Order: sequence, then structure tokens, then C-alpha cells
Amino acid sequence: MATKTKAKAAVRSGKGKGGGRRPPVRVKSGPDVPLLPVVVGGILLVLLVGMIAWIIYNNKPGPAPATAGGVPCDALEHTQTHYHAALQIIYQGAVTPLPGNLGIVTDSSGNASCFYWLHVHTGQGQQNVIHVESPKGDTFTLGQFFDVWSAWNKQKGDPAVRLDATHVATFAVSTDQKLVIYIDLQDGKGPQPYTGDPRAIVLKSHEVITLEVTPPEVTKPPAFSFPSGE
Repeated sequence: MATKTKAKAAVRSGKGKGGGRRPPVRVKSGPDVPLLPVVVGGILLVLLVGMIAWIIYNNKPGPAPATAGGVPCDALEHTQTHYHAALQIIYQGAVTPLPGNLGIVTDSSGNASCFYWLHVHTGQGQQNVIHVESPKGDTFTLGQFFDVWSAWNKQKGDPAVRLDATHVATFAVSTDQKLVIYIDLQDGKGPQPYTGDPRAIVLKSHEVITLEVTPPEVTKPPAFSFPSGE
């Protein structure tokens, strides 16, 4: 009897061999990811996104220039109506040239972004020549040209210009001065005095308008020749 009891005890002790709690199973982990490249990559990505946003913001088209005196500013020059008039401003006996590219709006790179229907080009023979270029057969006046000039100046941060009995562009006509106007229609009659409202002068093909602030008075305005073919 004692022998059987010992055998059972041995069997029970055999069941317990290696029994009890099993050791925790270790999960194999992959190699450690270096932290520095991740941080640098994130910074570069943020900088790239910021640079793209900055380029898009700075290259987006700005608001179109406002219409000046009823004259719009379009992206392209028009040819449906296209002719030239000339304007001479004489102050203290000398012709004061019109600004080059007057009425042509440029972007930050200096490229033309829009053209007012009344504008001035640069180049040989283009000084003081007003280009009238519109998509329809409208009639334009000298007053509208001065409105365009003033709006163009303001866009560039320059002083506004005026045209009336006491102002010609940026010149003020004092009480001891006088504005004398001549119009030459190139019809063989030569320059003819004009005593009406200068703003109401209609711009016509190959017309030469002279605005002279006197004294001194130049009795005959200087001759003007349009470029060949214009």
C-alpha cells in the first residue's frame, strides 16, 4: 500500500515538472527607426509646402485697373479702331514730353499686363503720340486721355494730373499765365487757335493738339511729324 502511494505521488510530481506559470512570450520587434531623418524630412516638407504657397500667392493676378474716364484697360491691344493723335505740352517755351508707356500697366517683372484704350508707346518717333485702340468705334476726348494718365500715375505712386483752365498735367497756370490751345488737323490749314473746353477736344487721326502755358507765347507751335506708316 505504501508503495502505490509513493508511485502516485511520483506521478503527480511528474505532472508538475516544468509546470506552473509559463514565461512571457517575447514579440520580436523590427529594427529601430532613426529619429533625426524623420524630423529633418518633416521640416523639409513643411518648407516645401510653404514655398509653393508663397509662389502661388505672389503670382496670382492682381485686381484689374479701374476704368478711367470710361476707358477700360484690357489685356491685349485692340485693332478694330486704331489711329494716332499727337499732344504737345509747352511750358516755359519748351515741349514737355509725355511719359513713355503712359496708359500701359505692367506687372512686377515689367511685363505689360493691360493696355488702356488710350496709351503711349516708347521707341523712335513715338514720343507724344497717343495710340487710340479700342474694340469698337467710340469717340474719345483729350479729357479722357488725361483721366487715363492720372489713373496710371496713381497706380505708380506718382501725382495725379489735371486738365482745365488752370491746370495742364502737373503744371498749374497762375494768374499771370494763360493757357493757349492750338489744333492742327493736318488739312493744310496749319495750327488753329481753340478757345473751348480743352477736355472736350475730340481725338482724331493725325490731329496735333498743342497746349501752351504762356508766357512766353510761341505764336506758332513747333511742327510735328508722325512716324512713317502711322
